[in-house]
Amino acid sequence: MAASEANSDSLTGQSGEDPLVGILERLDARLSSEAEISELPELQNPVAIERDASGIPHIKALNLKDAAFAQGYVHAQDRLFQIDLARRFASGRLSEVFGADTLNSDRFYRTLGLSQLAATAYQNLAPEAKAAIDAYSAGVNAYLATNPDLPPEFQALGYQPEPWQPTDTLVIAQEQNRIGVTDGEELDRARLLERGLSRDRIEKLINPYPEDAPTILQPEDIQPSTASIGQRELQGAIAKLPQENSLKMEMMEEVETLFSNPIEASNNWVISGSRTTTGKPFLANDPHLPLQEPSLWYQSHLETPEDEVIGVSFPGIPGILIGRNQDIAWGVTNTQVDGEDYYLLDETENGSGYVYRGEVRPYQIREETIQVRGAEPVSLPVQETVYGPVVSDLVGINQPIALQSIALQPVDGTVESALGIIQAQNWQEFREALDFDDAASAQSQNFVYADVDGNIGYIAAAKFPIRQPDHSGLYPVPGTGEFDWRGFIPFEEAPQVYNPESGFIVTANNKLTPANYPYEINGNFAVPYRAERIRELILSKDKLSLEDMQAIQLDQVSLLYRDFRPILERLEPISEAGQTWRDRLLAWDGDTQPDSVEASVFEAWYTELTRLPAAEVGQEYFDRPIFLSQAIQAGDPVLDRPGSEPGLFDEAARALEDAIERLGEPIRAWGDIHRASFVPSNPAQTSPNLQVSYGGDRYTVNIGPYNASDFSMEAGPSYRQIVDLSNPENSLYVNPPGQSSNPDSENFDDQLPLWQRGDYLPMTTEDYPLVELAVLLPEQSG
Repeated sequence: MAASEANSDSLTGQSGEDPLVGILERLDARLSSEAEISELPELQNPVAIERDASGIPHIKALNLKDAAFAQGYVHAQDRLFQIDLARRFASGRLSEVFGADTLNSDRFYRTLGLSQLAATAYQNLAPEAKAAIDAYSAGVNAYLATNPDLPPEFQALGYQPEPWQPTDTLVIAQEQNRIGVTDGEELDRARLLERGLSRDRIEKLINPYPEDAPTILQPEDIQPSTASIGQRELQGAIAKLPQENSLKMEMMEEVETLFSNPIEASNNWVISGSRTTTGKPFLANDPHLPLQEPSLWYQSHLETPEDEVIGVSFPGIPGILIGRNQDIAWGVTNTQVDGEDYYLLDETENGSGYVYRGEVRPYQIREETIQVRGAEPVSLPVQETVYGPVVSDLVGINQPIALQSIALQPVDGTVESALGIIQAQNWQEFREALDFDDAASAQSQNFVYADVDGNIGYIAAAKFPIRQPDHSGLYPVPGTGEFDWRGFIPFEEAPQVYNPESGFIVTANNKLTPANYPYEINGNFAVPYRAERIRELILSKDKLSLEDMQAIQLDQVSLLYRDFRPILERLEPISEAGQTWRDRLLAWDGDTQPDSVEASVFEAWYTELTRLPAAEVGQEYFDRPIFLSQAIQAGDPVLDRPGSEPGLFDEAARALEDAIERLGEPIRAWGDIHRASFVPSNPAQTSPNLQVSYGGDRYTVNIGPYNASDFSMEAGPSYRQIVDLSNPENSLYVNPPGQSSNPDSENFDDQLPLWQRGDYLPMTTEDYPLVELAVLLPEQSG
């Protein structure tokens, strides 16, 4: 929902005072005389933009509308190429700049139709959100109009950025919402089904969430409900699927990547004052996303007479998406909820329509034309159905299949919710900002909350489909109408808790709800190691300090190691080197620090173990640790190599030998072979990536996911934040590699060393070093 009526004046700002005096009264006199002053059309009131030593803008405005204008201005100033690329990516317009190399990506996004959805969503926006987006767009365009010297990427690629449109903001928001939604691994299951595997075997491979693993909500958090318990057996839920294995899966790797979130990870947690040394809550968040230069995030501080907020925004979108104001703090992780389904269509013989509820429905055809640099335009007719677009070509299935997704909706509550959260002063106002029953937001995020009065809370802000009793969402189903969604879980009954008995809440993309929750919620829930480790560390002390919060966020003890240690204990090494390293690994504590040589051997050994299912699943590395651990210890015969002894401990011993051979001599420390790499957002850039030594693995709290073929790490903690609600000015954050996209700027990578060694910047709205000042003034008429 948008900001409350009581706060609506803060968007437009009504004041009888001289606004320039109010904005500039606290500025340093020496710098104010040297300030860069710009007169800009469409700006309603003066705005001051202070820069601190890290290049973070502190925006002082009379109202949130002017603050949004200034935020658009500084996003363009620091990240112009990044935001232009983001809108092109989500709109399916990369090929206009990069040629035929990006056609697959453009076909994907043109098929989804995010641009059309954004255009409709703009018309459906509440007035406050529309005013903020309009102001933001005007700010971007004001920078473009007054700064003809473009970043070098535009010159290198030979094109000029177009004026920013409000729908550009919404198409970026649509894409960010889309990658937060999962398909419940339907395509993975369908691919295994096509390989001839039984459904029972598939469910062992893609194993369900362990019954004893932690869920976000605890059983005591569930309130009595009039809804009936919706848990159902898997076999019943898939009983009506076509029995023949007729789905031919030939999806291209590039498009498969577009459909999937490359990393199923983020952490946030909140601890009540009853468990802290300050008597007030702590809140921590570190979203795990691709590591890029420049950062995916942009630090900002926005201040008006009514509101003050600091945190990170997403370039291209106004507001603060993760952060704090003077009263509350919040953080987000992906819910990993299954909000997408694939429907197999019964197409007519002439291919012009499909049978739905006993009647022939004609396809609605949307004609798309993709402009391709250096080549002829490409025509793309897109077939639309009652469920959504036909995506057969994208997923490589040999029959018509349509995608229904909570993210492909002609509404978007991202900016509306952000405005409400910025202005929220308590739990009730925070909840109202996330109430998606009216806003129909496509967000799918776990929000944790804390306030200065000592309260903590959690809300899963998502549209949770209610499926038919015999449809789990785990496999594609016939699109005849019998498996249609029955609606969505009402907001009041969505997973949420306020001041839980436990005194803390942890979300790490783990399962949301325990068995006594009254609805079935499926999803691609992460292996629970991170959630288990965070809970373990929280419960290890009676009272936790700010330093303890940092230690938790930086922890790299691998619970993956704990799960696979029993295998090490039982295997018989093949060689003397194998014996030596087995003994060293058994004496190790599982802490995958960059200087650990044991971490190198363990991670290489585990990677070799992920090869065992290759023949069965048709995938070189099958990273399913719970399945692998159970299968090896149980002696799963399918994984036995031909000609080997029965049982899999000999395979585990051979994997250790292969790992040692792969690493060579001398075996280097983990951080020497496992390096965090920040990939340029410009795909045409040829300069080397920023790289630093790093620890962790895919399952540590301080995550270090890596490519199995070379141990390179291109995703991880993209931002870290810890908020101290006893003194919000004592809060911390860091945003690698830095604020600026200009490699010549000292703020390009100045936060990278902090991030690497586990340090932070003060998340302060006061007493920051002022090194630069810009004043934006309304253009004088006449």
